[in-house]
Amino acid sequence: MSAHMVLQARGVNAFWGKKQVVFNANAQFEQGRWTCVVGPNGAGKSSLLKVMAGLMPSQGEVILHQTPLLQWSPRERAKRLSWLGQQAIGGDDLTVHDVVMLGRLPHHDGWTGPTAQDHRVVDELLERFALSDWRARGLGTLSSGERQRVLLARALAVQAPVVMMDEPIANVDVPHQADWLDTVQQLTRSGTTVVSVLHDLNFALRADQVLVMQAGRVVMQASPQDTSLHDCLQDVFEQRLSFHQVQGHWVALTV
Repeated sequence: MSAHMVLQARGVNAFWGKKQVVFNANAQFEQGRWTCVVGPNGAGKSSLLKVMAGLMPSQGEVILHQTPLLQWSPRERAKRLSWLGQQAIGGDDLTVHDVVMLGRLPHHDGWTGPTAQDHRVVDELLERFALSDWRARGLGTLSSGERQRVLLARALAVQAPVVMMDEPIANVDVPHQADWLDTVQQLTRSGTTVVSVLHDLNFALRADQVLVMQAGRVVMQASPQDTSLHDCLQDVFEQRLSFHQVQGHWVALTV
């Protein structure tokens, strides 16, 4: 495996109860690259992400930093791989500040209170996501989109080299979706590996790589610039897309 390959799935199978939802999936994710997982509803996107984050039992193997995922202790894994799930929950009675501070927990052997570094990290994230004015508000007082921004800040507070996000901009308004895209690009420029599931193909086509799934199988993983990826997406989405370049970026329109 390449020294720059930080996360890999090898022959992964996963099940919900007795139903198989991921079939012999292979995927690889390079340092400092953003990969977006796309496909129709029920394609197995979220399940594959959960397997790679160690949150769902599976067969096959997941490799994190050249070591099988199961060989990492939970704390060491949490320091290296940060997770933001769909409809992630948080303590409604906790303040926004305290929720984001929870992202620093993997860096402590025992919780003796936040360090100066913890405060610097959290304050910067509150500022980045326009949350500073809400720092004393309870999470339960926020809208679903506002909560999602707080939980994203918590995931990034870990400062893990791999960040995995399942529908991170669901219910988030358009300006803050643009902020999320800018954040992802900043992360990859600093060497962080980002893996996300998105339904919005036009956001997905801004990624470095797009991984296409259908019926629990990985169909293709390629650059958005690769026209064979466009053909693959056409097949997966029943020939209901057309692709166009706008200001140097590919966009998908429904037809």
